[in-house]
Amino acid sequence: MDDGSQNDAKYPDWVTVLRRDATGAWAERRRLGQAMRTVIDRLVTTDAPEEELQRAAEALERYAERLAQHPHRLVPAGFAETANAGDVNAFFDYSPLIGASNPIAPPVVLHVEGDVVRGIVTFGAAYEGPPGHVHGGLIAATFDYRNPTPLYRELTLEGRVVRVEGRKIMTEGRMVAGDTLTAEAEATFISVDFAKMHALVRATRRHE
Repeated sequence: MDDGSQNDAKYPDWVTVLRRDATGAWAERRRLGQAMRTVIDRLVTTDAPEEELQRAAEALERYAERLAQHPHRLVPAGFAETANAGDVNAFFDYSPLIGASNPIAPPVVLHVEGDVVRGIVTFGAAYEGPPGHVHGGLIAATFDYRNPTPLYRELTLEGRVVRVEGRKIMTEGRMVAGDTLTAEAEATFISVDFAKMHALVRATRRHE
């Protein structure tokens, strides 16, 4: 395992990596991340037969075992979010939202324009909520970082309906880790009848 003490020797300067095309292992890491994003996107919509899915699962399981044989860092390189970095030009290659090397990231590409930070992102099928549209939770995650929520701990999520006004459903939710409140949320949902939902699906399919 690598505790990060050899970071300077093993990894290029973060800002250098960010501001120029990656080469060597970093380029291949980002290439693998993109390939895995493509697999994720296609997996959630594929109707491939059992045999094809079985072969793919076995191949990925074997590769996961291969990766497990290599050293891995206990201290992450770079930052997961700009709030921790304090600099939108920092290194975010492993961020779950903007990390080019993280296959679960969409990823959001950030550009600094004066005192404004602009992000460009395209959400694929893996991030779908309503037919043809992005899941609302992903939209909130893209914008909002408030409270630290621990990794590798069981989290409890609670939600309740506060009130209903016609088609509007007002709700509240919270997340706790043990006895610690880590996040709260309020949301307004609009009930949609099935006829309109099916029309939305058909419109999406025509667009595709």
